[in-house]
Parts: sequence; C-alpha cells; structure tokens
Amino acid sequence: MNSAPSVHITSIFRYPVKGLRGEALDTVMLTAGQTLPYDRAWAIENGPSGFNPVSPNFLPKTKFLTLMRNERLALLDIRFDETTKTLGILRDGKPVISGRLDDPTGRQVLMQFFAGFMEADLRGAPKILAAPGHSFSDVPDKCVSIINTASCNDIARVVSGAIDPDRFRGNFIVEGLAPWAEFGWVGQKIRLGGAKLEVFDRIQRCAATNVDPQTAARDLQIPKTLMSAFGHVDCGVYARVIEDGKVDKGSSIIIAPD
Repeated sequence: MNSAPSVHITSIFRYPVKGLRGEALDTVMLTAGQTLPYDRAWAIENGPSGFNPVSPNFLPKTKFLTLMRNERLALLDIRFDETTKTLGILRDGKPVISGRLDDPTGRQVLMQFFAGFMEADLRGAPKILAAPGHSFSDVPDKCVSIINTASCNDIARVVSGAIDPDRFRGNFIVEGLAPWAEFGWVGQKIRLGGAKLEVFDRIQRCAATNVDPQTAARDLQIPKTLMSAFGHVDCGVYARVIEDGKVDKGSSIIIAPD
C-alpha cells in the first residue's frame, strides 16, 4: 500500500561534526550503503577513546562531545564548506573561529577553541577524529534518519509546548503522515525522491533530546515523556540507502514495490 501522495520532505540536514548543529541542504545525492555525504564525518573525542583511524570501529557516543552530556555545544552554530572542508564556528550569529578539518593546522586551531569553550566538560584534551568513509553515527549501520513532524507535534501536545524537530537531529524531516505512522515503515522499502531506502529500525531517544537546540537549555525530559505518554522512547526511524538517487527538499515519499 502506498503512502499518501502528500507525504513529502520539508527539510534536509546533515551534521558534519558529531554533537554540533547541522546544516540545511536543498538537495542531496544519496549513495547505496552510505550516509548523507559528510554526515557525522568528524567527531570531537572527549578523552582517549581508543578510536583507530586506520581501522575505524563503532564507538558509543559517550566517547565524544555530544548534546547528551554537553549541552553547551548547542550555543554554537556552524558553516561547513564541502569544497575546502572548512568548518566555521559562530556564536550569536558572529564568526568565532574557523579551520580546515582535513588539515592538521586547521584541526589544531579548532581543538584549541573547544579546549577552552568546553573546558568544564572535558576528560582530556579534545581531539577531532576522522577516517575515510567512516561515520560517527549513534548506530553501527551506515544509514539516514527520518523524523515525522506530526510525531513531534504529538509530543508537543503532551508537554503543552512547541517541539522543534531539530531536537531529534534527523537527516530528513517529513510532513503528511499521521503521528507515529513512520513506525509502520519499519521492514519496508520506500522511495525518497529518486533514491530507494529500506527502513530497518525505530530510533531510541536519549537525553540529547532534552536540550533545546536553539538555547542550549536542558528544558524537557523527552525520553521520560515518551515512555509515560506513549509507552516507548522512540521518535523517528533509521533507513539504509539501497539505490542511489537525488533527494530534494519537497520530494515525495512513497512505499516502494519490492
């Protein structure tokens, strides 16, 4: 059965550095077996993590600076230049520092900034990590995440306040579904614009979602609210890209035939 034709993408985001804010995209080319290009391609190590860039392995988010424990990160905005791999850091709309993520000197400049800005939260010198083809996702799979705006609105109904979908740091924000209808996609294949994906799991939520992505205030208890109101701690779904394709803001989403 096809999803309603009105189901469509309202926003596309990628998060070049794990834990930092994302950047909005108008279009993206998805490749089978991969994340969005440069999504979580870098992470900021918080104390020795054991990460080996020669043989990269999945590590839990607790090894890095993330919103789950380090809400101060939400005070920073970013600008990422894909061509030069330059990360710009802004605060209150004003540039603070910038450096090339693929250059030792650029990384050192950025690491010195985080050493001062996040000093109270550090377990050791912060280190920007990367490895070719590796993504510092919250799960071992290379995948994308999809957030249903209607589900966010249902949470907002429970807490009697607005819920910004940015709390859930999804790659694709969608509209046109009933609340929680995205859970019905698990185990199915979908067409996301020109790409084909296989939805394989619901996304369990952690304390990172308690942080307001605009103010850095830890103002809600999202996992607790989800459990008490809906009997689960999930919001959004993970999907693997199984067929290359271009996805635009506004692209439709349908259940794909096998």
